[in-house]
Amino acid sequence: GDPLFLEPFWKQHAASSAVVVAGWHRMSYCFVGKSTIAAELEKCIRELHAVVGNAKTDGRYLIFGVGSTQLLNGAIYALSPEDSSSPASVVAAFPFYPVYKSATEFFDSVEFKWLGDASLLKNRSDSSGTSIEFVTSPNNPDGKFRKPVLTGPSAKTIYDHAYYWPHFSAITSAADEDLMIFTLSKLTGHAGSRFGWAFIKDEKVYTRMQRYMSLSTMDRSHDTQLRTLKLLKVVLKERGRKLFEFGYKTMRERWERLSKSFSSSKRFSLQKLEPQYCTYFKNVTGPSPAYAWIKCEREEDQDCTAVFRTANIIGRPGIVFFGGSRYVRLSLIKSQDDFELLLQRIHALISKESAAASSIYST
Repeated sequence: GDPLFLEPFWKQHAASSAVVVAGWHRMSYCFVGKSTIAAELEKCIRELHAVVGNAKTDGRYLIFGVGSTQLLNGAIYALSPEDSSSPASVVAAFPFYPVYKSATEFFDSVEFKWLGDASLLKNRSDSSGTSIEFVTSPNNPDGKFRKPVLTGPSAKTIYDHAYYWPHFSAITSAADEDLMIFTLSKLTGHAGSRFGWAFIKDEKVYTRMQRYMSLSTMDRSHDTQLRTLKLLKVVLKERGRKLFEFGYKTMRERWERLSKSFSSSKRFSLQKLEPQYCTYFKNVTGPSPAYAWIKCEREEDQDCTAVFRTANIIGRPGIVFFGGSRYVRLSLIKSQDDFELLLQRIHALISKESAAASSIYST
C-alpha cells in the first residue's frame, strides 16, 4: 500500500512543497494558546473536505493522529463502554483490512475484544452489549463502497475513509458519519510522514479519544503538521484539480490496462466495479481502485498467491484479509516502473493460459 504513484506529481511541485525548518522553530510542546494542533492546518483540512465534497465537517471535533492506525486504535478505546462488565465486541465484514484484528488483539483491553465477522454477530440471538464495527469505504482490498452490517443503539461504527478521494473513487456524496478517519498517506502519497485525522460528532467520544492520543504519544509532531500544511496548500491550489486529475488519470489508466489483460482469462477474475457519477469532477468516472482483488477460478488453484508467485508476482494473500485463499491482492499504487513490470508478468502468466488452451483445442 505504498502510494509511490504520486511521486512524479511532487517532483513537478518540488519547490512549492518543500519545507525548511530552522533549529529554533517549533521547539515547544504547544503552539500559541497551549494548543497542540496547528490552527492553520485545521482550517486547511476543513477547507479541503469542503472543496472535494467527501465529508461534512461542520459541528465536528477534529483530532490529529500518527497516521490513521493510531486513530483507529484510539477510536476503539473511545467507543468502548466505561466500567462495564461486558467488553465491546469489535467486528468487520469480510474481506477487511487485517490491522483491525491484529491491533485490537494486540492491545488486549478489558474494555473491548475482537469477535470477527460482523455478520456472525448480527445472526447471533445471544448477542448483547456494545458492538464496534469497522467500515472501510471504499473498501480495502476490493475498492467497494461499504455500509455497516450492525445497526441499533448499541452498535457503534468507525468509518475508515482512507481511499475516499477522487483519484481512487468517485465522490458520490459527502460522508456524514459520527466518526470518520482519513489519512495523508492515501491523499498525497506521503505515507512516511505518518499523519491522519478524525472528525467526531460526540464530545464525550472526542474527549476519550483525545486522552488516548495524549497518553500514547504525548502529542502529534509539530514538524509533521508543518509539512502536512505545506503539502495541503499545494493540493488546494486550483481547488485540487492538478493533484486529483493527475492521480485519477494515472489510476484509471492502470485499471483499464489491467482489466484488458485479464479480459481474455478464464483462470482469473477481477472484482467488478461500475462507473459512478463523481460530484467533484462533475461527470461519470470509471473505476480507479488502489488494488486489484483477484480470484483464482480453477478448482485446482487453491492457493492463488502461490499461483502468482510462479510468475514472480508478489501479492498479499486473500486469507490475510479473511477473503479466502482463492484470492490475492495486488497493489496498483506503486511506482510506474513497478506497475509496468507487474503488467508484463501478468501478461506472460495469462499468455501461458491462452497457449495451453490453444494446445488442447488443437489436439
